[in-house]
Formats: sequence, structure tokens, C-alpha cells
Amino acid sequence: MSPKHPVTMAVRALREHGVSFTPHLYAWEPHGGTRASADALGIDEHRVVKTLIFEDDGKRPLCVLMHGDREVSAKNLARQIGAKSVGPCAPAVAQKHSGYQVGGTSPFGLRRAMPIYVERSVAELPALWINGGARGFLVEIAGSELVRVLAPVLVEAAA
Repeated sequence: MSPKHPVTMAVRALREHGVSFTPHLYAWEPHGGTRASADALGIDEHRVVKTLIFEDDGKRPLCVLMHGDREVSAKNLARQIGAKSVGPCAPAVAQKHSGYQVGGTSPFGLRRAMPIYVERSVAELPALWINGGARGFLVEIAGSELVRVLAPVLVEAAA
């Protein structure tokens, strides 16, 4: 029997929205990122989705979901969302906005409501792995469920 997964705010949000998900636990590595989780779980890093907390030029938070093997072009994202500039938050600021520890940030069950931007090709994945709200914990869900629950703005912001 597999070890029990944590019941995080993300898990509660997924259950509340009737999302079918498969939990995956792995040994979290500081600074390992999506490469470490993909390797640990034996999956393609492109299908691991990272949750990034950014701020715009007015210090308003926004959540950006990107393929694990791609980077966000802040300039491109800012242009698409009509901001002068956007950039990643410092870890303490990201934690304050999201309610999650960096390395365990999920777009589900965020502490504060904020706009969510998803790389268009992420939404098209039949299955993706995304943080379940704790370090070392990913949930496997359908891309269509991500879109249904989060109602994100689709962007093309990969560098």
C-alpha cells in the first residue's frame, strides 16, 4: 500500500470541485525543481507543471503555470496581460500571497484570489503533474480539469 498523501488546501479544493486526481509522493530536494520530481517519478519534465507566483508593476500578485522544462518570459507575459512589467516574487512574498511554502506551491486553494495565467500548451495536456500543496507531493490530473477548476487566462509566455 502506498503511503498516505497529505490533505492540503489544494487537495481540499480538488475534492470540492470533484476533480479526479492521482497523488504522487517523492523525496523532495531543495533546488531540485521539476527536474528532480520528474526523475523521481519517472515522467517527462514537460508534463510536470510549475506554479510560480509573480507580481506586476503595481505589486499585485499573479499565478503563472508553466511546463517544468520551460521558462517564463516576463517581458512576453507582461505584454500579453497589459502590465508594464512582471517578475517572480521573493520566496517570503510568494508564500504570503499563496499560503504555500516555496517548493510546495499549488494553484489550487491559494490563500489570496489572484489572476491565474497558464501556458496554452499546458492546458492541452491530456495528463499533467502539478504540486498538491506540499513539498514532495504532486497530483496527476487532466489538463481539461485544470482549466475547468481554475478558469485561467491562457497565454503564450514561454521563453
